[in-house]
Amino acid sequence: MSGLIKSSLARKYVMALSGLFLVIFLVLHVTINLASVISPDFFNEASHFMGYNPLVQFLMQPILIAGVIVHFVMGFVLEIQNKRARGISYVKFQGSANAPWVSRNMIYSGLVVLAFLGLHFYDFWIHEMAYKYVEVNPEDPTRYYAETVEKFAPIWRTVLYVISFVLLSLHLWHGFASSFQSMGVNNKYTPGIKKFAQAFAVVVPLAFAFIAIYHHLNPITH
Repeated sequence: MSGLIKSSLARKYVMALSGLFLVIFLVLHVTINLASVISPDFFNEASHFMGYNPLVQFLMQPILIAGVIVHFVMGFVLEIQNKRARGISYVKFQGSANAPWVSRNMIYSGLVVLAFLGLHFYDFWIHEMAYKYVEVNPEDPTRYYAETVEKFAPIWRTVLYVISFVLLSLHLWHGFASSFQSMGVNNKYTPGIKKFAQAFAVVVPLAFAFIAIYHHLNPITH
């Protein structure tokens, strides 16, 4: 029995730590992507640096991507284990009296966010890999801004991104704060950490949504 408890706690620690990889991933991306709204030239420079720096490409990027994948896979594993542990459903479901809506639906918001990340990787990361290693095109430090704006030209893609960011916000609202609790952080700083996590859950997805809408409304005219 103690072995099962330790195993469950270990999985929760992995879930919490890998969730922080997701947070780092989001911070890096939103910081660089906001530059596309403020300064296209700086955005091109930053994107080119991230795209061709060996430390970023072959160390940081694989670690971050692996951490994000582990986070979602572990989330699904824990959800399945929790359902098995409960054995039977409540005789009467009392909605938010048992748990907040966000907490009860983490697996669903997680699935949508995971699907969105798949689309994002397809739109940008796979395109980047094909450009450099399959087509073997020459370096072009000025191409990133135009490519980004072009992605948000279709209304359906922009709407899909915005909806995904809303669900990402809901996922982060519960998950970011819970990651600290899972790691045993429970002290006088806990209320402040919770407020910071909730602010992060709103501001970062909102910034991503703003970027998508901005580029949709401001296409490049030839």
